[in-house]
Amino acid sequence: MGKILITGCAGFIGSHLVEYFLKSNAVVIGIDNLSRRGSESNLQLIKNSSNSNFQFHKADIRDFPTLESIFKEHKAFDLIIHEAAQVAVTTSITTPREDFEINALGTFNLLEAMRLFSPSAFFEFASTNKVYGKMNDIEVIEKNRRYEYTDLPQGISENYGLDFYSPYGCSKGTADQYVRDYSRIYGLKTVVLRQSCIYGTRQFGVEDQGWVAWFIIASVLGKPITIYGDGKQGRDILWIDDLVEVYANLYENAHKVSGEVFNIGGGANNYISILELINLLKNEGILQKDPLFSTWRAGDQKVFICDINKISSLTGWNPSTSPSEGVIKIIQWSKDNKELLSKILN
Repeated sequence: MGKILITGCAGFIGSHLVEYFLKSNAVVIGIDNLSRRGSESNLQLIKNSSNSNFQFHKADIRDFPTLESIFKEHKAFDLIIHEAAQVAVTTSITTPREDFEINALGTFNLLEAMRLFSPSAFFEFASTNKVYGKMNDIEVIEKNRRYEYTDLPQGISENYGLDFYSPYGCSKGTADQYVRDYSRIYGLKTVVLRQSCIYGTRQFGVEDQGWVAWFIIASVLGKPITIYGDGKQGRDILWIDDLVEVYANLYENAHKVSGEVFNIGGGANNYISILELINLLKNEGILQKDPLFSTWRAGDQKVFICDINKISSLTGWNPSTSPSEGVIKIIQWSKDNKELLSKILN
């Protein structure tokens, strides 16, 4: 499987990627500054279950000299997966400079380190659906207490125009385009994954990021839930194991996908609104109090559904975990880790 570098290795997605590639007998080098809640717990979990094939560097991707030394120490990588990021729209509005430095400058630093010291690697970047902006030109209808696209039953394709909205959209969009351009200008093998709503275990969700996990964890812990907007907004949610499979499939098909951009989500078959999730939680008996409602948040999209036909046709990948299956898995994980979650999220 080769030597793999994963930034944000102790985060939600990063820790699952580390776990997968270690099981595939790869040598995994992890980078994380451990700034996010739950990251130290995830790192300890990796260390407890891994072997000598995992090596961790506590480092910040904004620090190019440190990145440079890591690349020089480990020589060439076969695969670089870039997950380290500032991930919340609300945080980007509060601290836009930090958001820019982490998402835009941090990604640029990593690309430069790759260009200078590991130019033959395959680079996978976790971008976001927020690069498409508010999409006000797309007609949305309300149907069965949820918002849906009027004329796009399969969702948004990669051909839809970019329109960054919010500092987060701008910083991730800047990084998104740098990753594309380093393939075109320098001939590096890169791919962009414009991810929709990813959910799963080890996701220490909060109100402004990781809403599916947050609603479940809050319900298990008996915390109040606030819905911003009317609750009819929805996303095509994608279970974490299905996402990890995307990264593995793209690496295996590097010769076919280099330079490409993919929308990655659950697709139209895995679309769920906030109100539908609330009903699921009530049916499972873990939501005791009705949620509160507040005003819409800046930059929020009423609907986002990925058209996943491109990734499916090129790699044969399709999601396999339904929203109801995934929700039940997180409920059980939350119950099993109630003490840890209470400690981290209090």
